[in-house]
Amino acid sequence: MNVLPCVEVEPQEQANAAVIWLHGLGADGHDFEPIVPHIQLPQGVHARFVFPHAPKIPVTINGGMTMPAWYDILEMSIARSVDEAQLRQSARHALALVEREIERGIAPERIVLAGFSQGGAVAYEAALTCPHQLAGVMCLSTYLATHESIESNGVNKETPFLIQHGTQDPVVPVQLGAHARDWLQKNDYRVTYQTYPMAHQVCGPQINDVSAWLSSVFK
Repeated sequence: MNVLPCVEVEPQEQANAAVIWLHGLGADGHDFEPIVPHIQLPQGVHARFVFPHAPKIPVTINGGMTMPAWYDILEMSIARSVDEAQLRQSARHALALVEREIERGIAPERIVLAGFSQGGAVAYEAALTCPHQLAGVMCLSTYLATHESIESNGVNKETPFLIQHGTQDPVVPVQLGAHARDWLQKNDYRVTYQTYPMAHQVCGPQINDVSAWLSSVFK
């Protein structure tokens, strides 16, 4: 599988870790690039940040408008009806980026999969079906879209999952973040769950918590 085009932020020294971070609906790989300088990692951890661009497809909830999207969203119910075939295809693209990092010399246990909103739903699917044990999985303002159909292989049951969500999120209600937490815990995954008084966004205290969590998984 060809890898998606990406924005890549290289560390000052040779990379020995990687974070693959998927953006949300309508954004692109540049969306979270400005956060990288604000993430503080321990001495000796040199992380490459990889921000792939989603393909442009028609999105039903936006009147069929073509925009960057990891999958089509069919309706804006709290349960969120999505095109699961497209979501799984995007998860395969994410896993292809994991394989590329391994080929570049980064061990899988030094790779974090991350995603915001739509990108987080893809990160869940990719991590729960990944053939490698990863360093961690970071899911921001998102939901487990395929909880009823996913065929989790259990490889990442010892991998830390970080779920962060805004309590005032009007786009992806905080209940969906909590539902993903509950599903993971019920299925014996390791979860840290954090909420912030914010909407569908990222805030300063959250970035500090991301730095601390990445430091712990890359220690």
